[in-house]
Amino acid sequence: MIKVAVVGASGYAGQELIRLLYQHPNVDIKVITSRSNINERYDSMYGNYIKRSNLTFEVNDVDKICKDVDIIFLALPHGVASNIVTKDIISKAKIIDLGADFRISDLSIYENWYNTKHGNETLLKEDSIYGLCELNRENIGKYKLIANPGCYTTCSILSLAPIMDKSFIDKKSLIIDAKSGVTGAGRSLDISTHFTECNESIKAYKVASHRHTPEIEEQLSVIAGEDIHLIFTPHLVPMNRGILATCYIRLTEDIHIDDIYNIYREFYKDDYFVRLLNKGINPETKWVKGSNYCDIGINLDSRTNTLIVVGAIDNLIKGAAGQAVQNMNILFGLDETTGLEDIAIFPV
Repeated sequence: MIKVAVVGASGYAGQELIRLLYQHPNVDIKVITSRSNINERYDSMYGNYIKRSNLTFEVNDVDKICKDVDIIFLALPHGVASNIVTKDIISKAKIIDLGADFRISDLSIYENWYNTKHGNETLLKEDSIYGLCELNRENIGKYKLIANPGCYTTCSILSLAPIMDKSFIDKKSLIIDAKSGVTGAGRSLDISTHFTECNESIKAYKVASHRHTPEIEEQLSVIAGEDIHLIFTPHLVPMNRGILATCYIRLTEDIHIDDIYNIYREFYKDDYFVRLLNKGINPETKWVKGSNYCDIGINLDSRTNTLIVVGAIDNLIKGAAGQAVQNMNILFGLDETTGLEDIAIFPV
């Protein structure tokens, strides 16, 4: 059995991670931690664990925890992980960081967008890898520190990756219009996510300044072989969970939609969790809710010569906890789908 610790288990992503790990046949959860709920039973915070969990929150002492487990999941705010993870810790236990500290390879870009100092440049440069399984599967197993991607980024990158190195796209024309459920803002109290503030409304936020922008740009640039700069606009939608990303990119030459479909099919032929939908069908968040799937729909506007790719994921599963478990499966040589076979929940 894989001995597991979840540091920061009280948030939404942490709770989803605990739920998935309890269903995993190869996992034994040894430790959960919280900064403010020490000694509190987990099932007193989340009633869905009554008769399923006897765990209590412990102190966030990663130096101690790493000696007793095989892997530590960090579900912490940005700026924390880079100050507590060390080479000594990753020599004792593998780390999957659900936060942002190791996602962006350029330290100056990270510090500028997140307005904080990074705590360990050496780990970032030498010991971490970006854990988007569908892109880095072959190399993830070589590392002990995995940067679990963000939710908007996962959906956007998977939607666009197959075409980013193609000559028939205008790489300067990329626009991503994305929507997220309220859980994407986390569990902390914020007036903007109170029911009466966000119900029956939709709004754009952090326009031209959302912190997932450089993460998306960096990963798409790697595929494209050149620097990609894009317009990314997130929106808050009054639903609990889900990401829908509508991506627009101009074409530089005429191409048939069947040819684009063939490119996507070939790119994702070995990826169980990416579902390419049939022509005329576009993703809906309700069909991925509670699952680790990413659904992708392809549309070609011949009138404006624009490719429109729509992606959908559950922000707490494929956009966070499910992807973390998928990374763990790769690290320990398990089938990637282990513990992640749930079909989307419908209706909700």
